[in-house]
Amino acid sequence: MFLGQYEHSIDEKGRVTIPARYRELLADGAYITLGFDQNLIVMTSIIFEKMSQRVSQMNMADPTARQLKRLIFSNAERVEVDKAGRILIPSFLRQPAQLETAATVVGTGSYFEIWSPELWKKQSDALYDAESNQQRFAILDLSI
Repeated sequence: MFLGQYEHSIDEKGRVTIPARYRELLADGAYITLGFDQNLIVMTSIIFEKMSQRVSQMNMADPTARQLKRLIFSNAERVEVDKAGRILIPSFLRQPAQLETAATVVGTGSYFEIWSPELWKKQSDALYDAESNQQRFAILDLSI
């Protein structure tokens, strides 16, 4: 499971170090794609395949389904963790995510996200607003 938050630099080639805790989960490779919030999503091969199957089953006559397929698949790239524990973020993904010299790596359970530190700050500020959280998450069933 991908948990926690980590700050890492991005080198001149566009490589970012993956937290050591995450690397063993990516042993079979991973996929990176554009997220929904001007961020990037990194999924294990298994999770990407499951998501891919669900998205591929959507009705291609539905314009929203076509947009989702374009968003995910046209921006997806298979990545491998190198010997130094890094993945290469393609330039076509760094630009829309505003990733330049630093990245915040954020665990979200079955996948992790890569954010520019500035955009993550805005996102995390919203997450720490207790009053908004009460309203926003009230409709979700979080019972265990």
